[in-house]
Amino acid sequence: MRILPAIAAAALVVSLAACSDSADEPGGSGDNKGAPPIAVDLPRADSDFWNSYAKYIPQYAKESGINLMTPTNSQNDIAKLVANTQALTSQGAKAIVMAPQDTGAIATTLTTLEQKKIPVVTVDTRPDKGNVYMVVRADNRAYGQKACEFLGQKLGGKGKVIEFQGSLSSVNGRDRSEAFADCMKDKFPGITVFAEPTDWEGAKASAALQTRLAQHPDINGIYMQAGGVFLAPTLQLLRSKNLLVPPTDPKHIFIVSNDGIPQEFEAIRKGEIDATVSQPADLYAKYALYYAKAAVEGKTFQPGKTDHDSTIVQVRDGLLEDQLPAPLVTKDNVDDTALWGNQIGK
Repeated sequence: MRILPAIAAAALVVSLAACSDSADEPGGSGDNKGAPPIAVDLPRADSDFWNSYAKYIPQYAKESGINLMTPTNSQNDIAKLVANTQALTSQGAKAIVMAPQDTGAIATTLTTLEQKKIPVVTVDTRPDKGNVYMVVRADNRAYGQKACEFLGQKLGGKGKVIEFQGSLSSVNGRDRSEAFADCMKDKFPGITVFAEPTDWEGAKASAALQTRLAQHPDINGIYMQAGGVFLAPTLQLLRSKNLLVPPTDPKHIFIVSNDGIPQEFEAIRKGEIDATVSQPADLYAKYALYYAKAAVEGKTFQPGKTDHDSTIVQVRDGLLEDQLPAPLVTKDNVDDTALWGNQIGK
């Protein structure tokens, strides 16, 4: 099945003054300046996960012979993403990599980019509407399923769990939340779940945990949908309440997270949290750039197994998603050198 070269860039007329950290001129990656310029918009700078992803971008651009423009950062703001995209387009971007956190509001921009024949690759998130050349993402429903099964088994099917949901305007927040809820209902009906929307903000998660612990001091499980923003404030609050105790202590609260950042691995080693699902920040960067380059070169892809241990699936007409592997990490495999969280910075 042929994928139309695709999709997306600037939309809505917005003042360039609204841009966040946008480049003044197309930036080149060393010897790759002769290649078509490819742009990357980073989604935020307040997350250890996304900061790790950002570090991989120039590395893989250089390895792939990509002329990388100076990345912009939309700071979790859809208006800034639209403005950044418009600026990058005016500066000559031939393809754009983005990770829209509001997966509904980006549709108009994607339509505009498609009309301009500028292909778009989205990373980690899939637009609710609109076409892109490729979505590079892991199966986010599997995140919620894995978290549910881990906690359900650790708690013996009984107890109280607080869930820090990501933004429900994001397909990731919805996928993880729905899968977690469905699994708990079907497999562990004896567990009460307190679902707390957070908009991916650590302060909101911490406040919700403070309130729930006051109401239910017997909470014995936590599911954090994004360790990159929730880990530090959660551990800080539990430490202040003398609840950050080893798994052998009856007061231990079993915690499963999502991201796979080095800080989570260290917390697992210390017994502060118990598991995380490792989102592949390195592979997100590598294959987002790979598909952006392929789009510029006019290549097309079909559903099926890839040569990099993933599967391309068709999620709706004309929209393909490369679903990269995201393993569950516990104390049993936390030191696996193949995990990106054990490689970054080395």
